[in-house]
Amino acid sequence: MTNDKRAFERITLIVLDSLGMGEMPDAAAWGDAGADTLGHICESREVRLPNLRSWGLGNIRTLAGVPPVAEPRAAFGRCALRSNGKDTTTGHWEMAGIILERAFPTYPEGFPTEIINRFVKETGVPGVLGNVPASGTEIIKELGEEHVRTGKPIVYTSADSVFQIAAHEEVVPVARLYEICETARRLLRGEHEVGRVIARPFVGVPGAFRRTENRHDYAVPPPRGMLLPVLSGAGLDVVAVGKISSIYDACGVTRELPGKNNDQSIDQTIKALGDDTRGLVFSNLVDFDMLYGHRRDTEGYARALEHFDARLPEIEAAMGERDLLLITADHGNDPTYRGTDHTREYAPLLVYGKRARAGVNLGDRASLSDIGQTIADNFGLKLGAGESFLKSVNREP
Repeated sequence: MTNDKRAFERITLIVLDSLGMGEMPDAAAWGDAGADTLGHICESREVRLPNLRSWGLGNIRTLAGVPPVAEPRAAFGRCALRSNGKDTTTGHWEMAGIILERAFPTYPEGFPTEIINRFVKETGVPGVLGNVPASGTEIIKELGEEHVRTGKPIVYTSADSVFQIAAHEEVVPVARLYEICETARRLLRGEHEVGRVIARPFVGVPGAFRRTENRHDYAVPPPRGMLLPVLSGAGLDVVAVGKISSIYDACGVTRELPGKNNDQSIDQTIKALGDDTRGLVFSNLVDFDMLYGHRRDTEGYARALEHFDARLPEIEAAMGERDLLLITADHGNDPTYRGTDHTREYAPLLVYGKRARAGVNLGDRASLSDIGQTIADNFGLKLGAGESFLKSVNREP
């Protein structure tokens, strides 16, 4: 049973994928000393974020060109990542109440021969290309022509726990690529249970290959006690926007709204806010990470932030009187940093509602799981990890 005296009828959680906000105390142990995604983007030029600034983004910590405001319209703070990891699955699981003590496996030398051999046998592909850590855009430049000629899919990984399969849509149709990924997901269990298997379709001709928006993620099913099934099990709506459903293997999702890029996911979030629902609207804006963080495109990241800021008033206008909106991130991906991988950083936290307390400094939270616990607390439920900050943002006793 849910709490009839819940503070808010619906909570929207938007993840600005990879928007870290300063190195964690243990960043050096992860090779990420000095990483600062948002800070370094703001230092690159004047980044115009008037709406996020009015909410209190610059009150969280010093940011070049985003000074604090005297009366922030939202509560503000940062969340640490307590889990052993710095990838999408780890960050999203933690904000849903699951803290990982053991990291998902990574493969800096590529996947073991026995894994590749079994993958080839069970999928029926004519072999694989690559099997190395690589940038997705670079590896299709390097191996795309050979893939088109041989039909062999390109398998690659990164510093994160991922098994990625790239294929040209005219060589391996998208539906067939998804089948191959489903087989890989089934194979990668036990000691080789990577966080995600990812389909990476591309199109074009040699010298002009480009990835399409038909990417699909196959995640590890989350453990019991995770936020989404806890909410839906209590009769509440769980609306997943963008890649949220795939991150959680659809566990607990009552409705899925597709969004292949930031704009589509923002549109779907606004659409969801217009529906008569009670529970959670959960959105991920993937472009920050996929298009700009991993590609080390600082200017592209800055423009994407400005675009989100410009659309924030639309989201705010769609909110009802009893809505609460939380904005955060799942990890960092500093586009000014070396390499092309995620960085171990704090995540920003902004909390706004028409009936919520404004200007509350929520401080540096010990864990992203505080977000999930707060959402659960609002509906009279409880998760196994996290400290709720609901009382700090709820105006009503």
